Amino acid sequence: MRITFVRLIQSAHITMENQTSILVTELKKLLNGGGAHVGFKDAVANLPFNLLGEKPYNLPYSIWQLAEHIRIAQWDMLKFSKDGSHQSPKWPDEYWPKEPAPKDEHAWNNTLKQIDDDLEEFIALLDSSDLYEPIPHGDGQSVLREALQIGDHNAYHIAEIVVIRRLLGEWKS
Repeated sequence: MRITFVRLIQSAHITMENQTSILVTELKKLLNGGGAHVGFKDAVANLPFNLLGEKPYNLPYSIWQLAEHIRIAQWDMLKFSKDGSHQSPKWPDEYWPKEPAPKDEHAWNNTLKQIDDDLEEFIALLDSSDLYEPIPHGDGQSVLREALQIGDHNAYHIAEIVVIRRLLGEWKS
């Protein structure tokens, strides 16, 4: 009887590990895009620099402002997930750039690189963390919650980038 119980517990543990592995794989797909929505890299690929500050039809944000907002928010969620001494920017003022366009292509390329680097760092966190354990310095958040929030937040604003590109006639058909 004891051997059967031990095997049952071992089997349940293996099943839980397998389910967590499946969940991590799905979270990575969500964060990288390309499933139900376009990913960030595809959304900004081959985008003419001169269009980054455009706000067609009186939309409130330009592609630059959306990309910078994605960068800032994703960075904040990453740092919050890893560092108890991290101080989040002031909402909403410090999450949105005031200027509609980057000052130069270097600034644009730095934004793209940080978005990519921070996403890779967060994805590595998925592999090294207990997804369900509350973040010690949070108020109930977990790495799983932060992953879902990054995925949801980025998908929303990536869709806005695609809409602006369509309105500017700069989206693939």
